[in-house]
Amino acid sequence: MKTGDNVLISPEVTHKDDWIWGTVIDVEDNSFVGTVISAETPSGEIFFDKAYMFKPAV
Repeated sequence: MKTGDNVLISPEVTHKDDWIWGTVIDVEDNSFVGTVISAETPSGEIFFDKAYMFKPAV
């Protein structure tokens, strides 16, 4: 994933009922946990977590 990609964000990250749509705003290579993705939703909320908590939106 790269900045600008559309993704679905896991409910485990957002604490919402279903996967929600967002746009990747940052990709960090963290030496402790691996790749960390930050994504912003259309409503302006920003979520970040390990890469496996995000999946590409089609």
